[in-house]
Amino acid sequence: MYGLIGKMTAKEGQRDALIAILTEGSGSMPGCRSYIVAKDAKDPNGIWVTEVWDRKEDHAASLKLPSVQAAIGRGRPLIAGFDSYFETEPVGGTGLGG
Repeated sequence: MYGLIGKMTAKEGQRDALIAILTEGSGSMPGCRSYIVAKDAKDPNGIWVTEVWDRKEDHAASLKLPSVQAAIGRGRPLIAGFDSYFETEPVGGTGLGG
């Protein structure tokens, strides 16, 4: 499996709007086992995204999907910046399945 954990910062007052864009349609990405968007409890503009994919190639392919491209286009103006970014190798856990 292939995992990503990243933090982004929304522009002031735009976190909820950006979260709405990030979460809509996230269920239709082939190879995606988990896609979690969370508010940072200490940063009023911070968003954490945790992803688990069958393969790194599945993640790369998802970025080419028309729905994902549209979401990127709509979300980009709401992003102030990107912070931490980690690649992981998930090995199991609740919700990941086989």
